[in-house]
This record gives sequence, C-alpha cells and structure tokens, in this order.
Amino acid sequence: MLVSAVTPAASGAELDLVLFGVLVAVAAFLIAAHRSGIPYPILLVIGGGALGFMPGAPNAVLDPDLVLIIFLPPLLYAAAFFSSLHDLRDNLRSISLLAIGAVLLTTLVVGVVAHELIDGMSWAAAFTLGAVLSPTDPVAASAIAARAGAPRRLVTVIEGESLVNDSTALIAYKFAVAATLTGSFSILEAAGTFVVNAAAGIAIGVVVGMIVTELRRATDDPPTEITISLLTPYFAYLPAAAAGVSAVLAAVTAGIWLGWRSPELITPTTRMQAFAFWEILIFILNATLFVLVGLELPHVIEAARATTSDAQLALYGAVVALTVIAARFLWVIPATYAPRLLSKGTHRDDPVPPRSHTFLVAFTGMRGAVSLAAALAIPETTDAGVPFPGRDLIIFLVYVTILVTVVGQGLTLGPLIRRLGAVDDGEGQQRWENKARLRAAQAAITRIDELVDVDWVHEDSADRMRRLYEFRIRRFGARFDDGDDGAIEEGSLAYQRLRREVLAAERGEIIRLRNQGYINDEVMRRIERDLDLEHERLEIT
Repeated sequence: MLVSAVTPAASGAELDLVLFGVLVAVAAFLIAAHRSGIPYPILLVIGGGALGFMPGAPNAVLDPDLVLIIFLPPLLYAAAFFSSLHDLRDNLRSISLLAIGAVLLTTLVVGVVAHELIDGMSWAAAFTLGAVLSPTDPVAASAIAARAGAPRRLVTVIEGESLVNDSTALIAYKFAVAATLTGSFSILEAAGTFVVNAAAGIAIGVVVGMIVTELRRATDDPPTEITISLLTPYFAYLPAAAAGVSAVLAAVTAGIWLGWRSPELITPTTRMQAFAFWEILIFILNATLFVLVGLELPHVIEAARATTSDAQLALYGAVVALTVIAARFLWVIPATYAPRLLSKGTHRDDPVPPRSHTFLVAFTGMRGAVSLAAALAIPETTDAGVPFPGRDLIIFLVYVTILVTVVGQGLTLGPLIRRLGAVDDGEGQQRWENKARLRAAQAAITRIDELVDVDWVHEDSADRMRRLYEFRIRRFGARFDDGDDGAIEEGSLAYQRLRREVLAAERGEIIRLRNQGYINDEVMRRIERDLDLEHERLEIT
C-alpha cells in the first residue's frame, strides 16, 4: 500500500466527506492556477501543505519503499521524452557542470551547515538532507521558467540539468542513507561506484529503448501503445534498481532514446492520444504527491516538534532553504566564467552569456517532486532497528525548502526576468517554425508533382491540393517579406474564423441528430472526432 497508515479524525460517511473535500480543494487549486496564470506547481505546494491542516483531514503516512518507485520513473521518463536531444547536446557542457558540480557542492554545503546548525544531527543524516535537496525539479523549474518568459536557452539548460542531476543526487542520497543505516562510508568506493552505476544505468536505458522501439514499431493500436509507453519507464527503472545501478539514468536514457525516434514510431492518431495522456498523467502525479505529503505534513511537524521547538524549526527551515539557494549561486557564477578564462577554445566555441542569463540560471533552482519523493523514501528505521535519525525533521526541512524555492523564487522570477530585460519574445523560435512550415509545404508540392501521373491521382485532385500548398507557401513566405502589407495573413485568419463557425454548425447538427435518435452516440463521436481534428488545426481561438 502506498499509504501505509491512515488515522482519520472521522470515519465512514464523515471520512468520505473529508476525502471529497480534499478532491474539491485540489480541483479548486488547479482551476485557480489556470485562471490566475500562476504556474500550477506553486499552488500545489501551497495547497498540498494546507490540506493536511483541514479540520478532520486524515493523517496519512506514506510507505517509503513505494514512493520513489511509483512517482519517479514516469516523471523522469516524460521529462526526457519531451526534451530536445539537439538542445541537450548543444548545451552539454553547461548542463554537465550543473548536473554534477552543483549537486555535489549543494550536498556538501547543506550537509555541513545542517550538521553545525542542528543539535544532534549526524554527518550521515546531514548529508542525506543535502543529497535530497541537491536536485532541481524537472517539472517545477521548467514550467515556471517557461511561463515567466525566460530565454529559450536558459529553459533548455534548466530542463537538461534537472534530467541528469537527479541521477547524481540520488546516487549521493543512496550512499548517505546507506551510511546512516550501516554506520560506515568510503569516499573512494562512492566515487568509483558512481561512475560504474552511471554507465550501467545508461546501458540499461539504451537496451530497453531498443527493445521497446522494435515492439512499438510492430504495434499499431493506440491503447496498446499508450500502455507500453506507460510501462516503459518501469521497464528501465526497476531492473536498474534491482541491479543496484542508476535507475534514474536508465529511465532518462530510455526516454531520450524513444523521444528521438517517436516521429517514426507513432502514428498521428496514437501521438495525439499519447501526448494528451502523458500531459494529464504528469499533472496528476505531481498533484497526488503534493496532496499526500500535505496529509502527512501534520504528523511530520508533530514528530519534529517533539524534540525541536517552534522557533528552532523556523530557524532551521530558513537557514537550510537559504543555504540551498546560496550554494547554487556559489557554483553557477564561477562555473560560468572560470572555464572560459582558463580555455580560449571554450571561450571561442561558447561565448560568455549575458550576466543577466547567468544570474537567472543561478536563481532558477526550484526544488519539487523529486526531492519530496526522495525525502519520503527515507527508511523509517536503520539496520540496528532504531528510528532513522532526524527523518521527520529532514522531511519538514525539505518541504520548507520546496515552499521557499517554488513559491518565493517562482513568484518573483517573472518580474526579475522583466527587470533584467531578459524576456524571450519567441521571435527566433517563431522564425524557425515559419521556415520549417515553408519547407514542408514545398516538399508537399514536390511530392504532388511526382505523383501527378500515377493512375489513382486525379488531375483535379492534384490541382486542388497544389493550390492549397501554394497558398501556404505564399502565406509563410510573406512573413519573411518586410514589405508585406499583411493582406495574406488577414485573409487566412478570416478564412479560419469562417471555418470555425461552419464547424460549430456541423457539430450542432450532429448533436441534434443524436438527440432526436437519428444516429447513436458511436456515430456522433466518430464524426465529432473528425470535426475536432479540423478545429485543432485552426490557429485562432
């Protein structure tokens, strides 16, 4: 069971009403995020923490053995699948420095500060806290940065860092927890194991990616393919975890491998359904995780208050959160400029970024679901059978740090980007998109000309389709013409507006036919799907 214990303040019908209230609260927070334009991770952090303190809320205790296994693989796989391999490759040096150096420095700095600040916290427990807080979150950081209008390269670096740093952090976390459980630790063994585990994890991810690629290539059934895609992160993660190597890198590698090949493997019908499924799944996983930890939060705080005063808890939370933020600045700024000063080749191939971009990379270090899942996965007892030292305090400090970084930094990131003049207006990305659409239309006309003499191609059909693509070429070509008066674009938008009205009339008619019994729901949905596909192609809303 994911929730190993629930001690409700109410029972029976009353408990049903409490759970109903929790679900209503979650829906309300998500609607509020949509209405306000605030990235949903921010409201999830606030809302999840508030739910546990609702009158009559159940006191849930999550099973540590299942938290990482259930939540982490799909979160990592989806982030990797939808990432750009070209962008990751082009920013590999920056991503590697952050994913390894920033993680190790954060683990070290937070561990030292926690050990010196918190009475009775052992070195092993302190470094466990540091390792849990060292990775940035793949969903929170990129979602908030993209919504705030951060430059595209900055978002790419943040996304790439969050994919790789989870492996570095969770390997460090694994050694820190093992040291706490057994009471022993070897830095040489840890360094050697890190390299071996990373290489083995990547190898397992590649093998799984290759096998699933062939499996998907031989399958053409959306429900089956979506189910396989859901199982793929576990196909990679679980064998790697069982072998004691980097399960995180296994899941990430499989995601990148399949994401790169997805255009060749997935049919248009499957792609529309699968992408919608994964978007909803990641949304639900994040919401569920924060709701569950919110229900456990009162228990965690109560246990921490048994040995620590409220003033000390507030002090510890503030210091640890600020240490996490400061450690990132301590690494990012030197790591940005030092390699370019020491190597002329690095300076030539990768010029110094604007100071505003460097500051934003350092500032954008949100912690989220990964840190939360790792904290909840800390064992409750050591090998000696005694409680894991400071487990409840660690979970509390992790939640406070997530609250500070996601809410505090998340809400100020947008104004900061605007203040620094680093807003990405999207013109560069739009220009490349226009070029790609232009080239695609030209390829279509070339193919029409090649097929015009084939028996099954009628001349009027080829002419009608050629005119469609010729208009598309004129439309996108006009976007590169500084002297264009906008007439073509205006005409296209007017046509789309008319098409939308006509589609609405078609949709209204098939609904009327269904309501009057002329057609059944199955027929209505088949026609409705075709209308929906045409509607989605419209650029106007």
